[in-house]
Amino acid sequence: MTIRVEPIPALESNYIWLIHDGQRAVLVDPGCEKVARRALSERSLEMIAILLTHHHNDHIAGVAPLIQDHAVPVYGPHDDRIDRVSHPLRQGDTVQLEPLALSFDVLETPGHTRSHIVYFNDTMIFAGDTLFSMGCGRLFEGTAAQMQSSLDAIAKLNGAALVYCGHEYTQANVAFARSLEPGNAKLMALESQILELRRDNLPTLPVTLAQEKELNPFLRTRTPEVIAAARRADAHCGSTASEVFATLRTLKDRF
Repeated sequence: MTIRVEPIPALESNYIWLIHDGQRAVLVDPGCEKVARRALSERSLEMIAILLTHHHNDHIAGVAPLIQDHAVPVYGPHDDRIDRVSHPLRQGDTVQLEPLALSFDVLETPGHTRSHIVYFNDTMIFAGDTLFSMGCGRLFEGTAAQMQSSLDAIAKLNGAALVYCGHEYTQANVAFARSLEPGNAKLMALESQILELRRDNLPTLPVTLAQEKELNPFLRTRTPEVIAAARRADAHCGSTASEVFATLRTLKDRF
C-alpha cells in the first residue's frame, strides 16, 4: 500500500493535509468544507477520519458539514471549544488508522493555543500551527516558556521525518531568519529555493525536521548566532532559551 500526503490549499494560506492510499483518506485540519469535498471528489476518495490540531476556525470550520452526511471519527485535543471531536486526545495517546495501516502518537504542544496537539510517527509530523517551516506559531494563549518547551519536544523527534505545517508561511519566515543572520550562506540558498517555488505557486512543504533544526531560528534559541542576533535587537534579552525565544517572537510579530 502506497500512502500519499497531499497539501490542499484553502482559505488565504492554510493547508488541509490529505493522507490517502488512492481509495481512503484522512483529512488533517479541514478548515473549509468546499475545498475538502472537492479534493475528495476529484480523487474519488472515501473520507475515513479527521485529525484536528487545535480549535482555531480556519482549521476546524469544515468539520461539522463534512460529517453531517458521512459520520467518521474526529480526533482532536481535549478542548470544549471543539464540540465535534469524538475522540479527544492527550499526551501519549495513539491514533490507529487501520484502513491505511497508519498510526500516530500524540504530543501536547501548548503555546499557540493552550490545547494544541501534534500527530507524529517515524516518518510524518503534522505540526498544525506550532511549528512552521522556518518559523513557529504566534502566542495566542500560551507563554514563551510553554512554546519553547513544545518546540524542544518536537525537536527530539526523528530528524528524517517530514513536517507538515498548517500554513504556507515559509517565504516570510525565511526572510525573517535572513534578517537575523544575513551572512548565513545556507539560509541564503534556502531563500532562493523558496522564492523559486513560490513564483511557480508551488508548496514549500513538507520539509524535514533535520533541516528545520539546522536553520529555523526558533529551533536554535541555544545557538550563539541566534542568541547574538536576539541581543543585537534587544540588549535586555536574557540568556535562557525561552527568553531568547520571547525576543525572537516579538521581533517576528513586528517584522
